Amino acid sequence: MSCYVYMLRSLKDSSYYVGISENPNKRLLEHNSGKLKRTSKNKPHQIVFKKEYLNYELARKHEIWLKKKSISYKDKVAQLAPPVMGGVKKGPRLAPPSSQAG
Repeated sequence: MSCYVYMLRSLKDSSYYVGISENPNKRLLEHNSGKLKRTSKNKPHQIVFKKEYLNYELARKHEIWLKKKSISYKDKVAQLAPPVMGGVKKGPRLAPPSSQAG
């Protein structure tokens, strides 16, 4: 069974929520519907990060680790996420050409 660690950012107050789910897109709908007490007051949310794991145990370890990270760390993760997940990353950065005179 694969599952995902996901991170949401509130569009209301920019707070983060880290969770685990087999279907993070469905879970996002539940968060945004107000069904979940923890995220109901600062909805709507968007997914800014998700990572698939092959088993629950590995995903749970990552979830616990990510929940403990600082807001500034989570901001960086959100910034580096692909645009389809709310981030601004456009692809790998290429090193500038070397300026060796020969």
